[in-house]
Amino acid sequence: MIGLVFDGERAAIRDDLEVRAPGPTEVRVRMVAAGLCHSDISVINGTIPWNYPCVLGHEGAGIVDAVGEAVASVAPGDHVVLHTLAFCGLCEHCVTGQPARCRRSMGNASQPFTVGGEPCWNFAGASFFSEYTVVQANQCVKVDDDIDLSVACLIGCGVLTGIGSVWNRTNLGLGDTCAVIGVGGVGLNVIQGARAKGASRIIAVDTLPEKEEFARRLGATDFILGGPGVDLPAEVRRLVPFAGPTSNLENSGPFSAGGVDYAFECVGHPKLLEAALEMLDWGGTAVAVGVPAPTETVEVRVGLLTHVERTLTGSRAGSHRPQRDIPLIVGLYKQGLIELDALVSERYPLVEWERAADDLHHGKLARGVLQISEQ
Repeated sequence: MIGLVFDGERAAIRDDLEVRAPGPTEVRVRMVAAGLCHSDISVINGTIPWNYPCVLGHEGAGIVDAVGEAVASVAPGDHVVLHTLAFCGLCEHCVTGQPARCRRSMGNASQPFTVGGEPCWNFAGASFFSEYTVVQANQCVKVDDDIDLSVACLIGCGVLTGIGSVWNRTNLGLGDTCAVIGVGGVGLNVIQGARAKGASRIIAVDTLPEKEEFARRLGATDFILGGPGVDLPAEVRRLVPFAGPTSNLENSGPFSAGGVDYAFECVGHPKLLEAALEMLDWGGTAVAVGVPAPTETVEVRVGLLTHVERTLTGSRAGSHRPQRDIPLIVGLYKQGLIELDALVSERYPLVEWERAADDLHHGKLARGVLQISEQ
């Protein structure tokens, strides 16, 4: 079979890839489609360190090919959305509805593949840029056969991470305001997650003007074009100024009052996360959604936390609960309350992954989907 393999120096399509049979609690899936995410590119460029050789891809959907003897949740022929959170299901975090905190769910490096006859690692417990993959059964969530898997494949990472960052990591609700820094596949889903929760003002921020159309379609009320020399907190307060009687600066009040209730940093850049904290109103929350290199740090004015109770929190893949959140998102999609089709800018054959990566780099895509097989 073929798949996209990274050997530590370059990524290339290999036709000498094989995957083993599923173990007792595992499922082998024939992949139909997979979204190309910045995290896949981050493995190639070294931002995310990983074992190699490895098969890339972590956002996908397919059809169950075979199941292990202990698997009862899905059966051969089922259409499934796949995700990376291979949680154990038994620890205190899993049984209290917090599978993203399961210690066994982090990393999930194993070698279900061989390439050229030699052992080959998976990526993030997933590896969806291949004709077949093997995952844990709880990474498969069954969906109706009439759901287009080339659309549904985006749910497993970009949609869950974006929407979950709003729904599971904040109390954003009716009338609240927010800013979303970086409106790629994840940021766009933060936007529509905030729209679904009733946010009154959703400010999208990106350095590419082409992203404005995508952002507004998914629910952004405003767009700020960022870049060198742009003071993002000041631009946000220009749109959401402090209006109290003790204002002493343009658009700002005491201890930088004014700004948004929530700010979501979806790029993974420390300076942007610092800007997210600075653009908050009193009591606001900044959410770290984007993934930087593991050694990066953030400088924070402690007074922002102690005096006006701002919060900096993290979000691991939207802190999602896949067996609950994926069916919920599919149901809202069927009702027209969540958009998925609009996220798919273009479909590419797997062998054209480099063209998809170039389009992603140049801001041409909300999300590019690699079509691996027929549904």
